[in-house]
Order: sequence, then structure tokens, then C-alpha cells
Amino acid sequence: MRRLPLRSIAVLAAIGSLALTGCGTQTGDAGEQTAGAPGAGGQSIRAQQVMRLTEVHKQTGMTLLEGPVFGADGGLFVVDVTAPEGEPKVMRVDVRKKTKRAVHTDGRGAYTSAQFSPYDGRLYLTDFAHGEIVSLSPDALDADGGDLRTFFSGKVDGAPMNPDDIAFDEDGNLYVSDSRGLTEGKALGRVVRIDRDGEEATVLADGLAATNGISFDAEYRGLWFSELTENRISYLPVGRKGGVTARHTAIRVDGGIAQTDSIAVDADGNLYQALHGRPAMVVYDRHGERLATVEVPARAAEGLESATNVAITPGGTKAYMTVSGPAGGYLYTFDALAKGTRQSNGG
Repeated sequence: MRRLPLRSIAVLAAIGSLALTGCGTQTGDAGEQTAGAPGAGGQSIRAQQVMRLTEVHKQTGMTLLEGPVFGADGGLFVVDVTAPEGEPKVMRVDVRKKTKRAVHTDGRGAYTSAQFSPYDGRLYLTDFAHGEIVSLSPDALDADGGDLRTFFSGKVDGAPMNPDDIAFDEDGNLYVSDSRGLTEGKALGRVVRIDRDGEEATVLADGLAATNGISFDAEYRGLWFSELTENRISYLPVGRKGGVTARHTAIRVDGGIAQTDSIAVDADGNLYQALHGRPAMVVYDRHGERLATVEVPARAAEGLESATNVAITPGGTKAYMTVSGPAGGYLYTFDALAKGTRQSNGG
């Protein structure tokens, strides 16, 4: 999740949703690829606009789309982090018909990611503002968006979380990027494992600079995670029972004014690193080689500030990227470099 402007945070805090101090139609074929600029590394992929999903909310002064994830029926679910009470906080998008509908709203949550659990099939949401993880039943998503349950809340090792993104292992245990310390500008971030019953939480890594994106590699042997304020991606080996060995910095992202946001991993193990501060994503292979840059065309990018996340169609290569800014919240599409899996579907 991107850092939020002070004005928007103050407004959100006033309505009880958030209490932090930081956190047109275009032409061309989807996935059109051209040679990258000299020295840029890899090819350039031009994303194509699908539709605008949201406008800037008067109450909060912004809109911020996150956590795109495909459900079992093919519907794409998206969250709006800064949506006020009464506005859709979770939406369902039909990407073929280019239609949307609200499936959940409430007067409290600031949801920064969404992902379906392989264990119970529920849709899990991270509430960044209140340090909670909640879930919705699939049936509720087709009805009135009810059945909101709190899966986990409270302190972990004596400190509350600011949960940002989620990765599930194959057994349904959660691995959470905790962006604690973002508001103070201190390296207090963590990677936290929560067992699938929500009973036990364990810190796997700490001392991190605004932990943001998180995803397992293609073989579920380890976690990739990004640190927003350091522009780096680290790798953390993880055992079957949640045990870890020493992490290491794997990739340093040359983002310029942009910062590292969410992460997705395709079937070939390629990393899709979203950027806050630029409506683009950079793609690396597992060895850190930069393969491509996915960009919104310049003439369509005015008023768009960040590409926060991506969902690649499970078993296919069509990718859908959430992009936001003063112009509103949009969905863009491009052709991914490999097929989508659980690790490239939500988070």
C-alpha cells in the first residue's frame, strides 16, 4: 500500500477509519511490447485501460485501489483503501462486460489487500488502520457482503500490527507484511506468520523499513517481500512448519521517485514489483535480472500516481493491474510473461 497524504489521513481519522501519518480511453493493443530504452533493462510492455472503477472521494480526498484477486467464478475482486462509510470498500468486477458492483462496505475498515484462503475459501482482507485481518464468506460476496468475521486482532510480540499484504502457504497459513513503523519513519516493520486458525502469531523477520509486498516463490520454498522506504526486495527461506533461515537482500530497485509496493509471482517464478509514485510495474526473474517494465502510456498517465498490485488470470497470462491517482482508480490490462498462479492472484 502506498503512503497516504497527511490531508487524507486526517480526514479518514476524523471519520474513524484511519489514524496514520503516512501510508480517458487510450489506444493500442493490450500487452503491446517494444524494445526497452537503452540501459533500462528488459522490454517495455504497454498496458491498456479496461475501465475506471472509482473517483476521488470527497470525504477522504483520494481513492486507492488495491488487492485485485480472482474468485472461483472468474469475478475480479478489488478493494478501495480510502473508501468512506457508505462507499464500496470491496467491489466485484466483470472484466469481460466491464461492469462492477459493490459487495461490501462498513464504517471502520481501511482494507489494503484481498486474497482467498486455500483452507476455508473465505476472502481475507487486511485492515491496515486497526491492525486486524478479517474475512468474508464467498456466499456473502454474491449477496449483501455480510458475514464479516475478525480472523486476527491484537498485539504480536507486544506490538500492534499495521498489516498490509498477505501470502498463504499451501496449508492455508497466513504470512503478513506488517508495515509497523511507517508513521514514525522507523524500521519497525515485520513479517508475521499466523496459523490458519488465527490462534498463533510468530514474527519471522523484524527491523524492516515499511514492509509492503509479500509473496511465496513458485515452489513455496521462501518468501519475497519488499520494503517501501528502502526500495529493496528481500528473500526469506521458509520451511514447511514455518521455520526460517537468514534472509538476504535479493534485488535493489532503481525506482527514482517511485517506491516498492506489492509483489506478485507467476508460474515461472518471475516477480512483478508494483511501484508507488509511478503508474508502472517492474518485472524480474528469480535471479534478479530485470525482464520488463509494464507502463501506462504517457498520454493516459496524467493524474495517475501508482500501480499498486496485479492479478494474473489463474492458468492464463492476462494480467489486471490496479492504478490510482487524482484522476481516479483504474483497472489496466497487459500480457504477463508467464501463467498466473495463487502467488499472482491477490495479496
